[in-house]
Amino acid sequence: MKLLLILVVVLAGVWLWRSNRQSDPRLHREKTKVEPPPLDMVRCKLCSVHFPATDGVQGKKGWYCSADHRQRAEP
Repeated sequence: MKLLLILVVVLAGVWLWRSNRQSDPRLHREKTKVEPPPLDMVRCKLCSVHFPATDGVQGKKGWYCSADHRQRAEP
């Protein structure tokens, strides 16, 4: 009977230790994803398509979605 009581106490201790360890805030911080900042969107002067400014080509009159559109709009 004494051995059974010790076993129950040890198992309860292990259960409490594991349940407290899973609620550790450091573990939750690692799982959260950081979203990237939003991109600046611009509109092509020739075809009016919206696209990220990093993907575009800037000309004298504004932004263009490709070098071909810049050449056609700015002779």
